[in-house]
Amino acid sequence: MGIGKLAGVSLFALVASQPAFAQSGVPTASQGAETQSVNERDSAAKANPAPGRAAADAVQSTDDIVVTANKREQTLQDVPISVAVTSEQTIDRAQIRDLVDLQSVVPSLKVQQFNTVGQTNFIIRGFGNGNGNVGIEGSVGVFIDGVYRSRSAASLNDLPEVERIEVLRGPQSTLFGKNVSAGAINIVTKRPQFDVGGRLDLTVGDYGELIAKATATGPLSDTVAIRLSGTVDERDGYEHNVVTGHSINDRNRQSVRADILWNPVDRLSVRVIADYNEINERCCGAVQLFNGPATQFIAAPPPFGLGAAVTDPATKYSRNIAFDRDPTNHIVGKGISGEIDYDLSFAKFTSITAYRDQRDDTTEDVDFTGADLSYRADQTHTKTFTQEVRLTSSGKGPFSWLIGGFYDHENLDTSSQISFGSQIRAFADALSGPSAAFAGKSNLFALEYLQSLVTPSIKPGSTYFAAGQGVIAPYTLKQDSFSFFGQADYKLFDRLTLTGGVAYLSDRKASTSNIVLTDAFSQLNLQNVPQLATLAALGVPGITANSFGALGALQFFYGNAPTHGPVNYPNANESGILKGDKVTYLGRATYDLGPVNIYASYSTGWKAGAFNLSTDARAPDANGIGRTADPENVTLYEVGAKAAFHGGYLNLAVFKQTIKGFQSNAFTGTGYSLVNAGQESVKGAEIEAAYRPISWLSLTGAGTYLDPRYDSFLRAPCVSFDTVQCPLDPTTGQTPPFRNLSGQRPAGIPKWSTSASATINHDFGTFGAFLRGEYDYSSRTQLIDVVPAQYGSTETSNVNASLGFALPPQKIELLFFVRNLTKHNTLVGAFPTVAQTGSYTGYTNDPRTYGATLTKRF
Repeated sequence: MGIGKLAGVSLFALVASQPAFAQSGVPTASQGAETQSVNERDSAAKANPAPGRAAADAVQSTDDIVVTANKREQTLQDVPISVAVTSEQTIDRAQIRDLVDLQSVVPSLKVQQFNTVGQTNFIIRGFGNGNGNVGIEGSVGVFIDGVYRSRSAASLNDLPEVERIEVLRGPQSTLFGKNVSAGAINIVTKRPQFDVGGRLDLTVGDYGELIAKATATGPLSDTVAIRLSGTVDERDGYEHNVVTGHSINDRNRQSVRADILWNPVDRLSVRVIADYNEINERCCGAVQLFNGPATQFIAAPPPFGLGAAVTDPATKYSRNIAFDRDPTNHIVGKGISGEIDYDLSFAKFTSITAYRDQRDDTTEDVDFTGADLSYRADQTHTKTFTQEVRLTSSGKGPFSWLIGGFYDHENLDTSSQISFGSQIRAFADALSGPSAAFAGKSNLFALEYLQSLVTPSIKPGSTYFAAGQGVIAPYTLKQDSFSFFGQADYKLFDRLTLTGGVAYLSDRKASTSNIVLTDAFSQLNLQNVPQLATLAALGVPGITANSFGALGALQFFYGNAPTHGPVNYPNANESGILKGDKVTYLGRATYDLGPVNIYASYSTGWKAGAFNLSTDARAPDANGIGRTADPENVTLYEVGAKAAFHGGYLNLAVFKQTIKGFQSNAFTGTGYSLVNAGQESVKGAEIEAAYRPISWLSLTGAGTYLDPRYDSFLRAPCVSFDTVQCPLDPTTGQTPPFRNLSGQRPAGIPKWSTSASATINHDFGTFGAFLRGEYDYSSRTQLIDVVPAQYGSTETSNVNASLGFALPPQKIELLFFVRNLTKHNTLVGAFPTVAQTGSYTGYTNDPRTYGATLTKRF
């Protein structure tokens, strides 16, 4: 039994042994399990004097939703920022178990989790990057209880009761500091309480799903309260590997968490959180979207091909994949944080100190077929220390302010190894084409034979593309970042408030590489092979030094690099150090019209430069290709209105956001192309509304419209399907490195994204019930620039539903749920198939799932 299961059993025993005292937040029968009464939340406030303690359902306008988007308590309607808030109730009813699910209720947020569960890419208003390359930091920062999470497995299940999730849209560099140039996700959990309480959740569902969660809270003394939590999350995979017979995309997660609150005096509180979580899963499966000639050869029966299993693009939603080995993910994360809040009368002092340690070990079949061509193993160890201090004014006059500082130190050690399998030679022989001089042999064999005449150590048929060859790419990355920030509000008139903010951000990264290329064929300069030059000098007819230059397409690593191999750093030309700093600022005017607040703002954001820590990162060359990217600079113009009325609210924002130097991190089929786009911009609008027309019906709706453009992108990576800008050079087998996408619409950004929900409540006297339905939609869009739209486009049209019953006297709730009710099929990601030019691979969405959750509160 794992540590998580042991903890879960212990927690159950702990909670079950406690008397059933009143627990704040339990719905009454008259409320039909829909909302929490004002009196209940007032009681909870006394027991839990935490910032943002009231997280009422979003439909209520009379009970204000409190957020900390400005790092101080404000109501959602008063905060002049475009922010979406998801309450605990919505998280439960919509079965939002990780941040991937969150995008179904926040249209402007897109979450990508493809080849590994340890790397998650968050996109807000079309901006975001970082997936698949640990050297590229995200543009959307994730904060859990005030602690910055540089690495996230996107899970919420390992947290105790989540009070709310705030999605802050637009640059947040002035207050949040690091890696928030596109936005921030702020997750707030419930603090320990001095009233004994707890919650047990047991979920069962299809695909063998079993989730057990427990949290218990109560006093250890008059001044110390504790919350203990644990989770076990298990499920069979959604996909079936037809080669190994195993299920893929399963769940196997455990976590424990201890949260201690010390209130020695009214003005001082100290909160310490320690957590441990482990993930051990077979993930993630991918299917073929289009099979080009190379992939068709893999599938063809001998002697015309390798006879290996390959998925059929026509049946990509069959939930079958074909890998010769299962992908695996083993992640262990742990951390500890301490928060000190002290009331100085004139201001509140806050200090948050945290240390986190995470290890990610993954393996992948990177040819994505049933052939034994190549596989990859990655190990990454990340250690992060963060420290934030701030001082927030407490006065109630016209002037309020906040000042603070943030420091982040991170050490990252990562290593990727790609190795050839037993069938790689037959595959390479076929791609090289038949030899004109050697009947039944390949051009690759002919090259080896001619070389062996001069260099006997070269063995025809076995020197190149031998099993075990490939590349090993270890890197280290040490970074230190800090920022100083301040923001002030001044109520110039009774209804007009002016806000100004400024931050100084500094970042230093020091990296080393020790790449070893063992793929002997990629090391050849095919334009000048020494042995062929010798034979040509001896007068061998028809032989030149570049007779086999066209085989450059088979040089999967560093083939078009000047050195035909890695150049490790630091070296004489590269220090391995990136340094940068920036001053960001914001200005805002807010006018209170009574039921409507209007605001106009201008803000800037910044994200530091990045290293390309992939297996094929290049030293800088004459083409402008390098292994680093310059910083991103963001500017935002936004106007908005927030209207509150009886039974609901309506919020609207219109904006133009521009990012200069966008760090494009496109996968090209053999590696990542890290380059800066000149400028990308997006014009858009967001609307959010909630309304309760009658007591038993609650309605919500949200929508986002985005019109993005590459204002300037001269160095987008070349692709094989763009034959005009990327013509194949028959003498080298290579294409130019770049193409021009200026003026085009960036891929991956839908024009329209919407979500809506309707909840019906009814009081049956002895119990309450609700029925909830929700719908989210994204218009059709090309997923990524390096995959043709006809193969890699998606449209989302998803329906979820839930039915719940509450027995308030027993504090028992039963929830039935279904996600993807209509079995909608769509793609969530696409990329060029590795080393199979003209083929494309993708990731499909989850199938329909259903289950039930039983909750017991104490």
